[in-house]
This record gives sequence, structure tokens and C-alpha cells, in this order.
Amino acid sequence: MTLFEIFAVMLTTFILVVLSGSDTQQSLILAIIIASTAVVWNYIYNTLFEYWERRKHIQKRTFLIRSIHAVGFEGGLTVVCLPLYMIWYGVGIWMALTMEISLTLAFLVYTFLFTLAFDTIFALPHQTSTLTER
Repeated sequence: MTLFEIFAVMLTTFILVVLSGSDTQQSLILAIIIASTAVVWNYIYNTLFEYWERRKHIQKRTFLIRSIHAVGFEGGLTVVCLPLYMIWYGVGIWMALTMEISLTLAFLVYTFLFTLAFDTIFALPHQTSTLTER
């Protein structure tokens, strides 16, 4: 998680510098705030989501359930982040939304590539024989 977040902060800082035209230090501070917010929101959201699953007696996380989970998580994070961008950079709602959409799309690719690399480097014990056989 730490490695993921370190790279995430670097990626977020870069994107915010490009989109806002601000300096690296200002964007780095906001990137750390956003990463911290995402970690806390992740814990809160997953706790609430799992409570909802238990109450509804959800037995399997289907594609629909996973989709609801992803949209809910990103929606909640957006509600928190939009005002941060607006206050931090003094921008309007549309620019803040552009920042959030850009970061969300970048994180979609980043998360996929990070987990792909992680799974390749740190294969599970039962997967190592399969990887070496190829």
C-alpha cells in the first residue's frame, strides 16, 4: 500500500501541476491531502459497503455489485475532492471537475499497471511454478 501511495502522490502531483499551472510544492501538498483522504475514505466506504452487503445478504460480488462499489467509492471521493481543488487553486467547478476526471482516468490506468507489475514481481507461491514454466 505504501509503495502504491508514494507513486500515486507523484502521479497526482504531476497531473495537478499540468492542469493547474501551479508549482510542484503546492500540488504536492494537495496530492498528499488527496491520498490521505482516499485512504481514510477507502476504509470508511468499505466498512459501510460490507455492512450493507451483510444487511442485504449479498452472497457473491457480481459484476453489478463491483460496479456499484466502484461508482460509490469514486463518487464519494469526488464529493470531497471537488471543493478541495476549488479552494486550493481558486478554480471553478468545471476546472475542478476536469482535474477530478483526469485523475480518475489516470488512476484507472495506474492501478491496472501497478497491480500487473506487483503480481508479476510478487507472484503467489502457487503461481511461481506456472510463471517459470512459460
